[in-house]
Amino acid sequence: MDEKRLKHSLAVARKMVEIATNKGMSEEEINNCFLIGFNHDIGYEYKKNGYNHNKVGGELLRNSGFKFWKEVYYHGIVTDEYESIYLDILNQADMQIDAYGNDVGYDSRLNDIKNRYGESEIYNKCLYLVKKIRDR
Repeated sequence: MDEKRLKHSLAVARKMVEIATNKGMSEEEINNCFLIGFNHDIGYEYKKNGYNHNKVGGELLRNSGFKFWKEVYYHGIVTDEYESIYLDILNQADMQIDAYGNDVGYDSRLNDIKNRYGESEIYNKCLYLVKKIRDR
């Protein structure tokens, strides 16, 4: 992954730790959050345009035996197929960290995505995801 994506992934991992800590999760759960966050965008290594990077990364991690591959596979979308506290935390963290690894909050993150992808399917999925996060 390029340096920018690595910074984003590290910042998402740290944000997940922050959220998990604030929820009073155990040390093991917090460690799991870090691992999930750090690996959540590994699919970009194989999908430079970003489209379906979550599914590509999830499959790669599943084939490697990574316990939390479903969190990677389903991150960034709203679905009834799979739910977990880790997926919720990942989506919250990912939608607050910009492409450069800065914690910018939901609105600035959406603007960042819109600036990079335009009013695309990717942007609209993220917009819907943030709406769902806020509605909880």
